[in-house]
Parts: sequence; structure tokens; C-alpha cells
Amino acid sequence: MINNILRGFIYFVVLVLVQVLILNNIHFLRVATPFLYLYFILKMPVGSSRTNVVFFSFLIGLVIDIFSNTPGMHAFACTLAGFIRPPLIQLLMGKDLPEGINPSYKTFGYGGFFRYTLFFVVIHHVALFLIESLTLFDPLFLAIRVAASVVTTTLLICTIEAFNIESQKSGD
Repeated sequence: MINNILRGFIYFVVLVLVQVLILNNIHFLRVATPFLYLYFILKMPVGSSRTNVVFFSFLIGLVIDIFSNTPGMHAFACTLAGFIRPPLIQLLMGKDLPEGINPSYKTFGYGGFFRYTLFFVVIHHVALFLIESLTLFDPLFLAIRVAASVVTTTLLICTIEAFNIESQKSGD
């Protein structure tokens, strides 16, 4: 129990720092920005109460907003994605998952974790970029930004997960 809380706190702090100090300054071809902090929400244990998932999703989004000077955009997108996360896991993985497991390649399988990450990131990014643009004036550019950011974020998260030693252990 204490290990899970400590791991979650470390994930939170490290991912926020990496996002704010490094990734917010990266814009591939001026359209794609990776949002690695979503990894914190993705890795929350299966069976966590929806209230906890939504609260911590809102909290990490709010912290990113504070440091990125984006008034509520990340908090909204994270809260929406956190709210949709439990039914998304249930839809993609079925109802036979044990409580308390952490989503990973080991527990969901490679294809399952990739699908879970992809759908989660698409939900978050569509919400984030729609609220950021506040218009459908240039829908092609909006679609390109969403697609490019989804690809970079999903690839980054899946790469980090491949090197996550904690998820590779047999006890996880």
C-alpha cells in the first residue's frame, strides 16, 4: 500500500517536471507536442474508485495548467479522460481483470496496452485541442495537430512503458 502511494507520488512529481521543463517546449513541425504526464493517469491501478481517478486526473491537469499558464485546459481534458477511463478499461479489457493491478504490457498484453493508451490519449487530446482552439475555423489544421500529438504521445508512453522495470517484475 505504501509502495503504491510512494510510486504514485514519484510518478506525479517526475512526470510534471518533465512535462513542464522539457516537453512543453517541444513542438515537432510546430504541430505535435507530446504530453507524457498522461502516463500518471494511465498507470493508476485498475479498480480504483472513479472519484479517486477523476480527482487525481484533475489535480495533475491543474498542476500542469498552473506551470504552463493554460487556464483550466489541461484540468478539463484530464478530468474528462479520467472520468472515461474506468469504462474504457472495461470496454477494452473485459470485466475479468483483478482489482489493483497496474495497467502495463504484462497485465494488458502489448496490443491491449497500446489500444488502451491510444484511446485514452485520443479522448484527452481531442478535448484539449478543441478547448484550446475554441473554434472549428480551421478543422484540417486542428485534425493534424490532434493526430500528430496523439501519435507522439502514444509512442512516447509506449516506449517509456517498455523500459519501465517496475511493470516488468513478476509481482506487479
